[in-house]
Amino acid sequence: MQQESHANSSAFVDRLRLTFPGEDSLLFKDLSFHISTGEKVLLLGPSGCGKSTLLQVLSGIMPRSIEVPMKYDQIKLPSSWGFVFQDPDSQFCMPYVDEELAFVLENLSIPRDQMPAYMTGILERVGLQFNNLHTEIHTLSQGMKQRLALASVLLLEPEVLFLDEPTALLDPEGTKQVWDTVKQAADSSTILIVEHKIDHVIDIINRVVLFDSTGQIIADDEPKNVFLHHKDKLIEYGIWYPGVWQDYIHSEAYQAISQQRTANGYQQPHCKQNGGRTYARLQAVQPLLSLRDFSGYYEEIRRISVPSVDIYPGEWITIIGENGAGKSTLLLSLMQILRTSGMYLIEGQEPPAQARKRWFPRFRNTGKQPPAELAFVFQNPEMQFLTDSIYHELACEPRQNNWDESDIAHRVEQVLESFDLNIGQDRHPYHLSLGQKRRLSVATAMMCKRPILLLDEPTFGQDAKNTFAILEKLNRLRTEGTAIVMVTHDMNIVDRFADRIWHVEKGQLIEVEVSPPGQTMREVQMK
Repeated sequence: MQQESHANSSAFVDRLRLTFPGEDSLLFKDLSFHISTGEKVLLLGPSGCGKSTLLQVLSGIMPRSIEVPMKYDQIKLPSSWGFVFQDPDSQFCMPYVDEELAFVLENLSIPRDQMPAYMTGILERVGLQFNNLHTEIHTLSQGMKQRLALASVLLLEPEVLFLDEPTALLDPEGTKQVWDTVKQAADSSTILIVEHKIDHVIDIINRVVLFDSTGQIIADDEPKNVFLHHKDKLIEYGIWYPGVWQDYIHSEAYQAISQQRTANGYQQPHCKQNGGRTYARLQAVQPLLSLRDFSGYYEEIRRISVPSVDIYPGEWITIIGENGAGKSTLLLSLMQILRTSGMYLIEGQEPPAQARKRWFPRFRNTGKQPPAELAFVFQNPEMQFLTDSIYHELACEPRQNNWDESDIAHRVEQVLESFDLNIGQDRHPYHLSLGQKRRLSVATAMMCKRPILLLDEPTFGQDAKNTFAILEKLNRLRTEGTAIVMVTHDMNIVDRFADRIWHVEKGQLIEVEVSPPGQTMREVQMK
């Protein structure tokens, strides 16, 4: 697209050069970028190409709050702006919902007696309701935190709105509601967006900028022109272009998965009716894990209840439900990270008679290796990092299992290549992009084979290529006997990969039937 005069620009930078501490290569090499007043621009590119970094430069966050070596010839920052980060926890200033919103309103000089009306109004716009606004933010689900972050930014009514994947952790209804809210603000704001779910923003944006893996612009045009003339690059970079899922399910990789599942009999799970609910049962000799009248607690309050459920070897279970329904709490309870009650059987056996909290479930010893535990991928990848480099993070568990260092080095090299993480083994995990952090967190959990792998949104923040690669890796584990239990909001994953679907609603687990592979989920009687 032809560059316009800077006089009409809300923000611009000329010849930006930037590198992160400890890195030898430049992320941007003389990058020039501008956004004109009133434009709605979508930034596309492979994971780690600098999209989020550019938003931070144009807002002034970098280098004012994040110090990095950078140079430029000219730069203009917006007179007023709001920023919604990929990770909502990184932008909250106060511990409670009402205090977070009041912090913004106080800076706008809103009288205290008018603040409650402002708060309830903006929360309704993003789909949040609280019985008590004085609710601790850390008790909210990540999806609810994302909505709160957007609410606090919209209160500012900024000239420029920077949105860095603001719906990455939201359920489908929440995603639609947030983007509908953004549309309402679009007429009066300049918006710069980083977003993987292109279908939700296609009718908001009027310009698309496509970057390559080095942070160079290779296309800058109207959306229809970029999608039409640069589809080969969109595919190469794994961009979520419209129709990418349809292309994938016709690919050789997915057809092989579908045929394999059909051959194994997953297309017609054994079903039985019980108490008005339809249950899908995969036939197996003995379940890996069985729960009966099981509950998980947070601060002595019951947050999740499971009447009866079994997990079998080699099945893929997806957990769905609205934000705040209890999906992540269910995984934390399965891992025994939270206090639990009720029957919890591992391979038909009761665990040791000891306090459940802080006790990690272990399976029987099947050889020279120590008894295997469940593996867990946290929703926030930073919560599971233990070391100061990518290499040591991947090597941590193999070392605990007494692997030979040469075997560890070989395995790490393989994993770095397969997870698109050949970006420097000595890089600190915290210095990666959110998408790279997520892939590293999944990779660490897959370094050693486990009977059950629990994953909380393992594909969020990923481009299409890396999403499909992760799903294919998980499927290989499933064929080797690992049970996959994952939380996701992506119904394409549910429809195409799940053997069973667990629906969580208001802290209750309901087990539902899954459709044959290659078809969408059937409606079943759930209540």
